[in-house]
Order: sequence, then structure tokens, then C-alpha cells
Amino acid sequence: MADRLTVYWQPGCTSCLRTREFLRERGIEFESVNVREDPLAMARLSELGVKTVPVVARGSAFVLAQDIDEVARFVGVAVERDRLPVAILAARIPRLLDCAAAMTRCIPDAALGTPLPGRKRTNLDLAYHVPQIVVALLDAASGGCLTYEHFNRKPPAWLTTAEGAATATERVARTFGQWWLANAGALPLTVDTYYGAQAFDVALERTTWHVAQHVRQLERVLETLGVKSRDPLLPAALLDRLPLPRDVWDSEVPLG
Repeated sequence: MADRLTVYWQPGCTSCLRTREFLRERGIEFESVNVREDPLAMARLSELGVKTVPVVARGSAFVLAQDIDEVARFVGVAVERDRLPVAILAARIPRLLDCAAAMTRCIPDAALGTPLPGRKRTNLDLAYHVPQIVVALLDAASGGCLTYEHFNRKPPAWLTTAEGAATATERVARTFGQWWLANAGALPLTVDTYYGAQAFDVALERTTWHVAQHVRQLERVLETLGVKSRDPLLPAALLDRLPLPRDVWDSEVPLG
């Protein structure tokens, strides 16, 4: 049916998970298409001129579902929520990265190659991916573009230890903090992204919750490995009022 709502997604994609949760919570029916399992799905997206997920489509109309507000407009539902001020979001990013670094240090080097649920991504890939989310925003805010390739970067060959990955994450945390101090008074109005020009505050919010979601996943990795910490490595206050998915992993993907 041409008017059937379809969500194209892939495992491990935070925006994919949040989009499907958003629609289900509002009782909106849709066909769920995992592009990793459906060999024709990417061909259908290519016909729409799309190369990335998540995508919410109805016939030939579609929206790149990186911003849940755009998804809401596409499906015709009202969403009322307050975005956190940019200063609060910016203050959380280095703290979230520090949490990620602390968790990464707790991963035994022998477990860095262990795959994550449902996706060809390892524990090391995840640890490396977290700071790249912030690098992508910094590149865009400095006049470049936030690209899909930022999010697909693999750890360099020399990065083989948890300590090395944690140190790299801390370096990005410091870089972001320095950038914010230098630019907080003259922020760009918009930034270029692979899904179109975005208001800076929208891109900053997405970066913050995107990082936070993956830090939640790192926390689950440690739980799976049986690594325990006396103090919580991810304070609940850092997640407060972020538009996070409810779940940590995709419920449609077997965890075994």
C-alpha cells in the first residue's frame, strides 16, 4: 500500500531505536524494515535518493529521522517538550565523555574484540565511536560538515588497548571544552549535516543524547563482563531531560 508507513532502520543505530519507540508509544502502526536483513531495502531507499537510516517513509514521501520533531511533523502528531539550554547541554558533553573514558578503562583488553548485540561492531568500535560523535559536531561547527562517515569511522590500527581508547576519548573531551570556552559567545546559527542544515541547538542536543545513549551501552557492556564499580560511572543527573530511547539495545535484535 502506497500510504503504509515504513521505518527503515539497522541494529545499533540510536536514532533508529528512538524513532521506532516514538511511533509505538503513540500507537502509530508501521512496517519495520531492518536494512541489514532485507537485501532489497537499501535499493528501495536508493530510489528515494537516500543512503542512510533511519528513514520514515510513506509512498514517495519520507523524512530522515534524525530529529524526532521532524518525525512528529511527518506523521502528524504534536510534541511538546522543552530542550535543555545549550549551556547545560555543552556542560554535559565533557562529563559524558569522561564517563565513557572511565568505563572504557574497565574493559579488559581481551574483551575489546567482543561483538555487540545485533551489529558488526565490537566493544572497541563502540568505545571509539563515542568521541567521534563529538568530533563530528566540532567539525560542523567549525565550518565543515557532520557526515555519516564520522559515525562509521573504525579505530586506527594502532589503537589496541582500553587505555589508549580511554585516553583518546579524554582528549576529545578537553578539545570540546576548549572550543566551548572560545566560542560560547558566538555560536553558529546552523551547521551542515548529512541530513541537511540543522539549527545548532538541535544538533547539540542530538550530539548530547547520542553520546549519552552509547555511554549507557558501555555501562551494559561492563555489566555483561561482570565488571563492577563501587561508585556509579554514569550519574543519573547527566541523563536528566535528554530525549533518550527507553531501551539500551534494540528489542527487535536477539541479545544472544
